[in-house]
Amino acid sequence: MNIDGKRYRTIWPDPQNKSTVCIIDQRKLPHEFVIEQLASVEQTIVAIKDMHVRGAGLIGATAGFGMYLASLQAPDDHFADFMKESGDRLNRSRPTARNLKWAIDRVLKAMAEADHPEEKRAVAFSTACTIADEDAEFCKRLGFHGLEIIKQISRKKNNGTVNILTHCNAGWLAFVDYGSATAPIYAARDAGIDIHVWVDETRPWNQGAKLTTWELQQENIANTLITDNAGGHLMQHGMVDIVIVGTDRTTHTGDVANKIGTYLKALAAHDNNIPFYVALPSSTFDWTLDNGIEIPIEQRSGEEIKTISGVDENGKIVTVELTTRKTRASNYSFDVTPARLVTGLITERGIVKAEREAIHQLFPECGTSIE
Repeated sequence: MNIDGKRYRTIWPDPQNKSTVCIIDQRKLPHEFVIEQLASVEQTIVAIKDMHVRGAGLIGATAGFGMYLASLQAPDDHFADFMKESGDRLNRSRPTARNLKWAIDRVLKAMAEADHPEEKRAVAFSTACTIADEDAEFCKRLGFHGLEIIKQISRKKNNGTVNILTHCNAGWLAFVDYGSATAPIYAARDAGIDIHVWVDETRPWNQGAKLTTWELQQENIANTLITDNAGGHLMQHGMVDIVIVGTDRTTHTGDVANKIGTYLKALAAHDNNIPFYVALPSSTFDWTLDNGIEIPIEQRSGEEIKTISGVDENGKIVTVELTTRKTRASNYSFDVTPARLVTGLITERGIVKAEREAIHQLFPECGTSIE
């Protein structure tokens, strides 16, 4: 998408040095735009774990390139062992996002078809690039399918403003391009529909406040930042037409794991008869879990709740404490929204009910890697 009018993806191979991969360090946004270079699997693990990159699709793409970087480090005489160990270490970097393991397994499977280490390295690179390209293309298709929902709302409102509420950042910064929840928004803008986005701040990392607002501003889309707890009030007063969120893992039965607080938005939407949609590429489906409560929920440091970062009067990014240092904090990063609260899932193949039978009909090859 666009940054000051220039088109970027969130991750790309360095055109000057094929042994490094470029990412946008999202910890610095929106105040600083910093491109970071990854040259090893160790740096990739840090980038994922410490949230230089975040978001289901981007985590998967980063893991794919991380496996490629691992292949460059792998000794020829212990290649397979090194790659398996690297994949295991990458997989532990963030436990909730399904795309992480999906991408690792896909690279390992592709390399298994090659005979020699150099050939395996070439396969790892091409597979990582394919994963990134597919992520961008699938998100673009999400926009095409989600656009139809927004069109229907616009017609019902006699072409009046469609107010969309979103939680966290499921924009292009969370994927390789276009985003999941934002893809229909961009498509609606391109179709000439009058849209406005309510953006949850999304504590504790403030991905909505820091990333979604910045991203929408770059695209000249009207948006308003709200506190995480304001959504229910807006819904009660008819100020929200539709909720669209992303997901880090969705079971094949339709339960959705997304940033903490999503469940509460779904409950409020259900109580106010507001459609609640989840946008996801198929790589985010978990075909092994029946019950979303079984999804591992990442718990991060309580310091992320007790502190907050911003820019001081000198333009320097600083972190300040919100509580006393003795304050105990528990930081659950995700929650699970049960399928019964989900109006529909927006996928690259179309919109589907959050039900096992419907999902399996749309993806009949489920249970195996979706190519």
